[in-house]
Amino acid sequence: MKVAEPTIERLVQYHRLLETLREEGHRVVSSQQIGEMLGFKASQVRKDLSYFGEIGKRGVGYHVGRLCDHIVEILSSPRVWRIALAGVGNMGAALLSNTAFRSSKMRFEALFDADPEKIGREISGVYCWNYTEMPTVMAEKKIEVLILAVPARAAQSCVDLAISSGMLRGVLAFTQGTLVVPGDILVVRVDILAELEKLLFFLKQPEAVLE
Repeated sequence: MKVAEPTIERLVQYHRLLETLREEGHRVVSSQQIGEMLGFKASQVRKDLSYFGEIGKRGVGYHVGRLCDHIVEILSSPRVWRIALAGVGNMGAALLSNTAFRSSKMRFEALFDADPEKIGREISGVYCWNYTEMPTVMAEKKIEVLILAVPARAAQSCVDLAISSGMLRGVLAFTQGTLVVPGDILVVRVDILAELEKLLFFLKQPEAVLE
Protein backbone atom coordinates (compact mmCIF):
# COMPACT_ATOMS: atom_id res chain seq x y z
CA MET A 1 0.00 0.00 0.00
CA LYS A 2 1.39 3.39 -1.00
CA VAL A 3 0.65 6.08 1.58
CA ALA A 4 1.36 9.77 1.07
CA GLU A 5 3.95 11.30 3.42
CA PRO A 6 1.54 13.98 4.80
CA THR A 7 -0.89 11.19 5.77
CA ILE A 8 1.81 9.41 7.79
CA GLU A 9 2.79 12.71 9.43
CA ARG A 10 -0.82 13.23 10.51
CA LEU A 11 -1.09 9.64 11.79
CA VAL A 12 1.90 10.28 14.04
CA GLN A 13 0.14 13.38 15.40
CA TYR A 14 -3.11 11.43 15.90
CA HIS A 15 -1.21 8.80 17.85
CA ARG A 16 0.45 11.33 20.16
CA LEU A 17 -2.87 13.05 20.82
CA LEU A 18 -4.69 9.76 21.50
CA GLU A 19 -1.98 8.65 23.93
CA THR A 20 -2.51 11.89 25.85
CA LEU A 21 -6.30 11.51 25.80
CA ARG A 22 -6.03 7.93 27.02
CA GLU A 23 -3.74 8.97 29.88
CA GLU A 24 -6.27 11.67 30.83
CA GLY A 25 -9.07 9.09 30.98
CA HIS A 26 -11.01 10.03 27.83
CA ARG A 27 -12.89 7.11 26.30
CA VAL A 28 -14.44 8.55 23.14
CA VAL A 29 -13.36 11.28 20.75
CA SER A 30 -14.89 12.58 17.51
CA SER A 31 -13.16 13.52 14.27
CA GLN A 32 -14.32 17.08 14.92
CA GLN A 33 -12.58 17.13 18.30
CA ILE A 34 -9.39 15.60 16.90
CA GLY A 35 -9.40 18.15 14.10
CA GLU A 36 -9.90 21.08 16.45
CA MET A 37 -7.09 19.96 18.76
CA LEU A 38 -4.61 19.41 15.92
CA GLY A 39 -5.69 22.14 13.50
CA PHE A 40 -7.06 19.82 10.78
CA LYS A 41 -10.45 19.67 9.13
CA ALA A 42 -12.72 16.96 10.53
CA SER A 43 -13.18 15.65 6.98
CA GLN A 44 -9.40 15.22 6.67
CA VAL A 45 -9.28 13.25 9.92
CA ARG A 46 -12.08 10.94 8.77
CA LYS A 47 -10.42 10.47 5.38
CA ASP A 48 -7.06 9.59 6.94
CA LEU A 49 -8.51 7.10 9.39
CA SER A 50 -10.91 5.43 6.95
CA TYR A 51 -8.00 4.89 4.58
CA PHE A 52 -6.89 2.05 6.86
CA GLY A 53 -10.37 0.62 7.47
CA GLU A 54 -13.55 1.80 9.15
CA ILE A 55 -12.87 2.01 12.87
CA GLY A 56 -15.33 4.63 14.06
CA LYS A 57 -19.12 4.85 14.31
CA ARG A 58 -21.05 7.68 12.71
CA GLY A 59 -22.62 9.85 15.40
CA VAL A 60 -20.65 8.11 18.14
CA GLY A 61 -17.02 8.80 17.37
CA TYR A 62 -13.89 6.77 17.99
CA HIS A 63 -13.03 4.71 21.03
CA VAL A 64 -9.79 6.35 22.18
CA GLY A 65 -7.99 3.19 23.27
CA ARG A 66 -8.95 1.10 20.26
CA LEU A 67 -8.11 3.87 17.79
CA CYS A 68 -4.77 4.47 19.49
CA ASP A 69 -3.90 0.75 19.31
CA HIS A 70 -5.04 0.61 15.68
CA ILE A 71 -2.71 3.46 14.70
CA VAL A 72 0.14 1.83 16.62
CA GLU A 73 -0.38 -1.30 14.48
CA ILE A 74 -0.20 0.81 11.32
CA LEU A 75 2.94 2.66 12.39
CA SER A 76 4.76 -0.07 14.25
CA SER A 77 7.74 -1.88 12.83
CA PRO A 78 8.02 -5.70 12.92
CA ARG A 79 11.48 -5.31 14.47
CA VAL A 80 13.80 -2.88 16.24
CA TRP A 81 15.66 -0.54 13.88
CA ARG A 82 19.34 -0.03 14.66
CA ILE A 83 20.34 3.60 14.30
CA ALA A 84 23.62 5.49 14.09
CA LEU A 85 24.04 9.20 14.77
CA ALA A 86 26.70 11.17 12.90
CA GLY A 87 27.52 14.45 14.63
CA VAL A 88 27.31 14.76 18.40
CA GLY A 89 27.27 18.55 18.57
CA ASN A 90 24.44 20.60 20.05
CA MET A 91 21.80 19.22 17.69
CA GLY A 92 23.06 15.64 17.88
CA ALA A 93 23.30 15.71 21.68
CA ALA A 94 19.73 17.03 21.90
CA LEU A 95 18.47 14.22 19.69
CA LEU A 96 20.43 11.64 21.66
CA SER A 97 18.96 12.79 24.97
CA ASN A 98 15.39 12.77 23.62
CA THR A 99 13.65 9.73 25.08
CA ALA A 100 11.39 9.54 22.01
CA PHE A 101 14.36 8.06 20.14
CA ARG A 102 14.62 5.21 22.65
CA SER A 103 11.60 3.02 22.14
CA SER A 104 10.54 -0.48 21.12
CA LYS A 105 10.90 0.61 17.49
CA MET A 106 14.45 1.96 17.47
CA ARG A 107 17.77 1.86 19.28
CA PHE A 108 20.94 3.93 19.00
CA GLU A 109 23.79 1.53 18.33
CA ALA A 110 26.66 3.89 17.47
CA LEU A 111 27.77 7.52 17.43
CA PHE A 112 30.26 9.05 15.02
CA ASP A 113 32.15 12.32 15.29
CA ALA A 114 35.43 14.00 14.38
CA ASP A 115 36.04 15.58 17.79
CA PRO A 116 38.88 13.78 19.65
CA GLU A 117 37.27 14.67 22.98
CA LYS A 118 34.15 12.67 22.05
CA ILE A 119 35.76 9.74 20.21
CA GLY A 120 36.31 6.71 22.43
CA ARG A 121 33.74 7.81 25.02
CA GLU A 122 30.21 6.77 25.82
CA ILE A 123 27.74 9.63 25.44
CA SER A 124 24.29 9.04 26.94
CA GLY A 125 25.23 5.37 27.11
CA VAL A 126 26.25 5.03 23.45
CA TYR A 127 29.85 4.60 22.29
CA CYS A 128 31.30 7.23 19.93
CA TRP A 129 33.65 6.22 17.11
CA ASN A 130 35.71 8.28 14.68
CA TYR A 131 33.51 8.97 11.67
CA THR A 132 36.08 7.24 9.43
CA GLU A 133 35.14 3.94 11.12
CA MET A 134 31.54 4.25 9.96
CA PRO A 135 31.72 1.55 7.21
CA THR A 136 33.16 -1.10 9.53
CA VAL A 137 31.03 -0.32 12.59
CA MET A 138 27.76 -0.07 10.67
CA ALA A 139 28.45 -3.35 8.90
CA GLU A 140 29.37 -5.17 12.13
CA LYS A 141 26.36 -3.84 14.02
CA LYS A 142 24.00 -4.16 11.04
CA ILE A 143 22.94 -0.53 11.31
CA GLU A 144 20.47 0.43 8.57
CA VAL A 145 19.45 3.96 9.57
CA LEU A 146 21.69 7.02 9.86
CA ILE A 147 20.73 10.30 11.51
CA LEU A 148 22.83 13.16 10.14
CA ALA A 149 23.48 16.11 12.44
CA VAL A 150 26.73 17.32 10.89
CA PRO A 151 27.59 20.59 9.10
CA ALA A 152 26.42 20.70 5.49
CA ARG A 153 29.99 20.51 4.19
CA ALA A 154 30.47 17.11 5.88
CA ALA A 155 27.07 15.59 5.11
CA GLN A 156 27.82 13.96 1.76
CA SER A 157 31.11 12.41 2.89
CA CYS A 158 29.38 10.93 5.96
CA VAL A 159 26.61 9.48 3.82
CA ASP A 160 29.16 8.04 1.39
CA LEU A 161 30.92 6.29 4.27
CA ALA A 162 27.62 4.91 5.55
CA ILE A 163 26.70 3.67 2.06
CA SER A 164 30.02 1.84 1.79
CA SER A 165 29.02 -0.26 4.83
CA GLY A 166 26.56 -2.07 2.58
CA MET A 167 23.87 -1.82 5.30
CA LEU A 168 22.36 1.67 4.89
CA ARG A 169 18.67 1.85 3.99
CA GLY A 170 17.55 5.26 5.25
CA VAL A 171 18.87 8.67 6.26
CA LEU A 172 17.24 11.30 8.46
CA ALA A 173 19.14 14.49 7.69
CA PHE A 174 19.14 17.53 9.98
CA THR A 175 21.37 19.37 7.56
CA GLN A 176 21.00 21.68 4.60
CA GLY A 177 22.04 20.80 1.07
CA THR A 178 21.30 17.98 -1.35
CA LEU A 179 22.47 14.45 -0.66
CA VAL A 180 23.31 12.10 -3.51
CA VAL A 181 22.41 8.48 -2.72
CA PRO A 182 21.49 5.33 -4.68
CA GLY A 183 17.83 4.92 -5.58
CA ASP A 184 17.22 2.22 -2.98
CA ILE A 185 18.15 4.48 -0.05
CA LEU A 186 15.47 6.73 1.40
CA VAL A 187 16.43 10.23 2.53
CA VAL A 188 14.16 12.38 4.71
CA ARG A 189 15.30 15.94 5.39
CA VAL A 190 14.28 17.90 8.46
CA ASP A 191 14.85 21.53 7.54
CA ILE A 192 14.08 23.53 10.67
CA LEU A 193 14.79 26.85 8.94
CA ALA A 194 12.32 26.03 6.15
CA GLU A 195 9.66 25.15 8.72
CA LEU A 196 10.27 28.45 10.51
CA GLU A 197 9.95 30.34 7.22
CA LYS A 198 6.65 28.56 6.62
CA LEU A 199 5.42 29.53 10.07
CA LEU A 200 6.35 33.17 9.52
CA PHE A 201 4.55 33.14 6.17
CA PHE A 202 1.30 32.01 7.78
CA LEU A 203 1.68 34.49 10.62
CA LYS A 204 2.08 37.24 8.05
CA GLN A 205 -0.97 36.06 6.09
CA PRO A 206 -3.51 34.82 8.65
CA GLU A 207 -6.12 34.37 5.93
CA ALA A 208 -4.03 31.57 4.38
CA VAL A 209 -5.28 28.09 5.19
CA LEU A 210 -2.77 25.82 6.92
CA GLU A 211 -3.52 22.11 6.45
